[in-house]
Amino acid sequence: MHLMVFAILVPFFAGAFLILANQLASYLQRMISIGSSILLLVVALLLLTYALSGEYFIYQLGSWQAPFGIVLVLDQLSAMMLVLIAGLALVCSVYACLGDDARGAHFHALFQFQIMGLSGAVLTGDLFNLFVFFEILLIASYALLLHGGGRDRSRAGLRYVIINLVGSALFLVALGVLYGVTGTLNMADMAIKVEQLSQDDKPLVHAAAALLLVVFGIKGALLPLLFWLPRAYASATATVAALFAIMTKIGIYSMVRVFFLVFGGEEGIHLSLWQWVWPLAIATMVLGAVGALGAQSLRGLTAWMVIISVGTLMAVISEATIASLASALLYLAHSTLLTAAFFLLSDVIERYRPGCRDYFVPGPKTQDRVMLGVLFFTAAVAFAGVPPLSGFISKVWILSHVDSLNGYRVFWPTLLLSSLVVLVALSRAGSALLWRQNEQQVSQAKAPYMASILVGLLLLLSVLFTTFAEPLMQFAQSTATQVMLTERYLQPFVIGDI
Repeated sequence: MHLMVFAILVPFFAGAFLILANQLASYLQRMISIGSSILLLVVALLLLTYALSGEYFIYQLGSWQAPFGIVLVLDQLSAMMLVLIAGLALVCSVYACLGDDARGAHFHALFQFQIMGLSGAVLTGDLFNLFVFFEILLIASYALLLHGGGRDRSRAGLRYVIINLVGSALFLVALGVLYGVTGTLNMADMAIKVEQLSQDDKPLVHAAAALLLVVFGIKGALLPLLFWLPRAYASATATVAALFAIMTKIGIYSMVRVFFLVFGGEEGIHLSLWQWVWPLAIATMVLGAVGALGAQSLRGLTAWMVIISVGTLMAVISEATIASLASALLYLAHSTLLTAAFFLLSDVIERYRPGCRDYFVPGPKTQDRVMLGVLFFTAAVAFAGVPPLSGFISKVWILSHVDSLNGYRVFWPTLLLSSLVVLVALSRAGSALLWRQNEQQVSQAKAPYMASILVGLLLLLSVLFTTFAEPLMQFAQSTATQVMLTERYLQPFVIGDI
């Protein structure tokens, strides 16, 4: 069973079939999309069981040998990201069936192509194919962002398209330079070639690495390349915004994979890259906190919370140690699920307040106030880092592993203050949305209970993160060790039985 390539082919065939059979009844299209997401999650979990052995697995399409053939590589990091993508895709595909998919044509087909691009990006072992999968997920995301129409989405979509087209052009330039210097685009092969470069060729590789930093900074929303994100995420439909919560993490994943593997052996490139990332990450956290305080809606606040999480992740990763990377990986999974839950929760609240939507203004008294309050309170506690949920555990682990002088002087205060700002912003949001209601007016609008159940499911994962904190930390430590110690990755691979 070729499970690795199945993770790409399952959403590809589902998306292609949904385009060709677009005249099918909506319930059949929904069944196909949900079925594809379930199958992808099963494949991802099976791949994770293989990866837990600590071995690397390679899949060479058409049996063409690396570095010339198309190569997929499975390790613990790619398996973790694939499970995260598949789990989020299943929740979002079910939530879309509650009405979001009916706002425009070909939603489920575009959704599946988006998942295909995300899955391929975390499995590929080749830089050019990373570019290809980036383009697949970006083209699908352009259409998904505009799904449902409207002036706000069109404006946000235009900015999103322009800046990502610039990023794609820079990506191609960087690939051209690297191929011209090393003669390969296979990441493992390139890592070996980079270490053997002459002094005359190193400036070109430095320039290409800097271009890749810009490209991944755009994808990951790192300052100053993040200004497309708040409006784009806030204007998208809830399902699309929740799925987009994983998009910035793919940019961060690519930065970790490429910089630690390809340029990790070249000390000058490696150190200079992380020296650039550190201050940008701190500034990203500060800007995200300021934006969170000024947000006027729950979706807008959540978009700025995504930016805070990006800054936090990049600041921790730029410490470039196994311990710091391990803590960042746990925080990556936690923050992705929580921001996705907030995007869906904003839509649930909007359905209960159709006139006021999710803006921070007093509205009519809503039904099911207790249920909404419990969901919001749980999500706020988890993300802000208040004990005992996953936000507290992940942030304490981060603080314990960021032990450099800059960490104590700059990162610790920034992280603690940004957490306090998020807590204040969420308290303000909860008060406006759920507490200060007009008792004389009662809204009869309700959201489907399935919507609240799906939000609750994502929040339950935060509780499970707390319950199973020790094994998850051990997995994160093992994954970080595998990523940082690249010698085994660079050895010739043996095709596994996947």
